[in-house]
Amino acid sequence: MLKQWHKLFKGDELTRKFAQGGLVESHEVIHLKHSIATYRSRLCDISWFMRCLNEPIARQANQEDNCSGRFWEGRFKSQALLDEAAVLTCMAYVDLNPIRAKMAATPEQSNHTSIQLRIQAALKGEQPPNLLPFIGNERDNQPNGIAFSLQDYLELIDDTGRIIRDDKRGAIGENSAKLLTRLNIEQESWLKLTTEFGKLFHGPVGTLQELNSYCEHLEKRRRHFSACCQHLNAG
Repeated sequence: MLKQWHKLFKGDELTRKFAQGGLVESHEVIHLKHSIATYRSRLCDISWFMRCLNEPIARQANQEDNCSGRFWEGRFKSQALLDEAAVLTCMAYVDLNPIRAKMAATPEQSNHTSIQLRIQAALKGEQPPNLLPFIGNERDNQPNGIAFSLQDYLELIDDTGRIIRDDKRGAIGENSAKLLTRLNIEQESWLKLTTEFGKLFHGPVGTLQELNSYCEHLEKRRRHFSACCQHLNAG
């Protein structure tokens, strides 16, 4: 663990000495154990990871723009997606960000989105190397991946984007409607979910049944965020 930490950070004199096989005095053991425990917890902490990611980007951006202050608008959000409906809804919400903000007219023009990468790769008959693949419907011995097809997802995003845009008349097509029905999501709810996901959900996302299983697994007595998960129980 210390080797991993020292690849990223200097550590302190004592941890470096220990990692290099040096002799640690008895009175130094408590301090060493404390440092190791701290480093181990940070390596598993997404908040620490985001801090380490954000700070150098902010410093570089401020230097380039000759200014100071925060680079990012707000803190990151980390939410558990508990079922297929939650995964589909969150993906669509993120991929449609540029269209909702009127920064792009179509998904393929939406820069810095996974859907743009998927479209570009699909045109070449490839799969983006750093993105989880779509594998179609669930089946025995299925590989790891998203349990619906890429074509269905692209059609759903295109249909939804056309509805969101003020200058286009759009509607949920037959194939998209079938996908939503399979996931027990009403079309009216889908539009609300994909335009207000960040406002509707503040914790784990999924049906109430999946939320109960999630809380039981973590031995949580109170079902926080159950009101939010009601949005995925319509239909």
